Amino acid sequence: MKIIGLTGGIATGKSTASKMLQELGYEVIDADTIVHELQAIGSSLLFEIANAFGSTVLHEDGSLNRGELGKMIFGNADARSKLDAIVHPAVRVEFEDRIRKSKVDVLFLDVPLLFEAGFDDMTDVNLVIRASKQMQLLRLKMRDGLTEQEAQARINSQMPMSEKVARGDFVIDNNGKMCELEEKIEKFLGEILR
Repeated sequence: MKIIGLTGGIATGKSTASKMLQELGYEVIDADTIVHELQAIGSSLLFEIANAFGSTVLHEDGSLNRGELGKMIFGNADARSKLDAIVHPAVRVEFEDRIRKSKVDVLFLDVPLLFEAGFDDMTDVNLVIRASKQMQLLRLKMRDGLTEQEAQARINSQMPMSEKVARGDFVIDNNGKMCELEEKIEKFLGEILR
C-alpha cells in the first residue's frame, strides 16, 4: 500500500483536492472528519477539551462550540499546543486503525496539520496544495466572512507555507480555476502511480 499525505494551508484548496481524489475513486481518510467524530457529544475527548478550556467551549446541548474554542486558540500558541496535545494522539490512533483496515493499493491521508502533528511519519509521499497569501485571504474573507485581520490571524496561526512546501515531496499551486487544479491532480497521480 502506498500512503500519500495530503496537506496545505488554510484556504489553499486542500479540501477541494481531497474531494476530487475521492471522485476519482481513491480512498481518503480525512483528519477533520475523524476529529468531528471523536468530539461527538458525550465523548471522552470532548470531556477532556471542556476540562482543559472550560465549559464555555460547550453549547447548551453539550456539543463543542467550535467558534468559542477557535477564539481561544487562534493567535494563542500555548492554547493551541494544549488542544493539540489532547486531540492529536486520539486522531493518530484512529488513523492507524483505519490504515490497518484498509484494503486499497493507494490511500490518501487528508491532514491539515500533517507536518505539525508529525503524521508524515505514516506516509510514503506528501503532496502540498499551496496558494498565494492574497488568494488565501480572499478565499477566507469570501468563504468564512472574516475580516482581513481575522483571516490573517488564521493564516499566521499555521506553519508557514514555505516550510510546508519545503517538507512536501510534490507541490500543486492552486491559484487558478477548478479545472486547472483537476488537471494538476491528474498529472500528479500519473507521476506517482507510474
